[in-house]
Amino acid sequence: MMIDRCSIALFLILSFLVGVLDASAGDADPRYRACVAQCEKTGCVGETCFPHCKFPSDGVAADGPWYMQEPLYLKWKQWDCQSDCRYNCMIDREKEREALGLGPVKYHGKWPFRRVFGIQEPASVAFSALNLAMHFHGWLSFFILLYYNLPLRQGKKAYYEFASLWHIYGLLAMNSWFWSTVFHSRDVDLTEKLDYSSAVALLGYSLILAILRSFNVRVEAARVMVAAPFLAFVTTHILYINFYILDYGWNMKVCVVMAVAQLLIWAIWAGITRHPSRWKLWLVVIGVGLAMLLEIYDFPPYQGFFDAHAIWHATTIPLTCLWWSFIRDDAKFRTSNLSKKTK
Repeated sequence: MMIDRCSIALFLILSFLVGVLDASAGDADPRYRACVAQCEKTGCVGETCFPHCKFPSDGVAADGPWYMQEPLYLKWKQWDCQSDCRYNCMIDREKEREALGLGPVKYHGKWPFRRVFGIQEPASVAFSALNLAMHFHGWLSFFILLYYNLPLRQGKKAYYEFASLWHIYGLLAMNSWFWSTVFHSRDVDLTEKLDYSSAVALLGYSLILAILRSFNVRVEAARVMVAAPFLAFVTTHILYINFYILDYGWNMKVCVVMAVAQLLIWAIWAGITRHPSRWKLWLVVIGVGLAMLLEIYDFPPYQGFFDAHAIWHATTIPLTCLWWSFIRDDAKFRTSNLSKKTK
């Protein structure tokens, strides 16, 4: 089960519904729109001016040679003139609203976050990076356990039949959280597609893994037969959202089905198995369910940093540790049983 990203399905539903109702509340404000239009003409918001407003968004100087082009670090982050104008007009407008006793509103579908060193959503970036670190630690400890602490077969192969599957899971999970970190650093078309694609890949693979482990599928031919249709569908879906159209509604439905399916599989298996660490599995399932409440109760970022989604990222950190603990326990349990049979 992909405990850290499976609830992205519910997040997509809720963010879509909230976005329909409130996405334009800030950017439809006449004062905000006038500020942005004026900034794009003059390059200034109040006393704050942006030198790179002399450049178009593609980073090529409009009236100078190559050495007058926009700095590389700005092009990498794609903080162009329009982005800086929108951000600073948003901050100024929110200060005015606060002085009038009004609460924050969303601009272009997002809450008004404060940048830190050019990072768009610093809290979500920090928590995504910590999730990445927890997955790396979990995968590394799993690797050390298998090949250095548990008995091995001849040829130094692990007894645990699902070892290779969990290795792949670990790599996909780390890849997913890496692109989550990048996406929350700067939301552009490329980072959005990479984040969505990596999340879908992890959801699809973790569903396959849930089926294989819960039904104890150990024969390679049977594994291929189970995995093939899922892999074909996930690959087709990723190609569709990247090279045809990023249909948020369709992508949401795909994520919902895969997330709910694997969550139910693990919950049912935890209820019928006699696995000694099934309680950890139950805690993870319950923890994911409670974490989803943070997405239901969407609220603006506290001090411009900590919104519901950022805190949800924080809650998945301990769940990730518990999840990898269950995986290690499963490896110990299966290895113990198999090694006794070979003696």
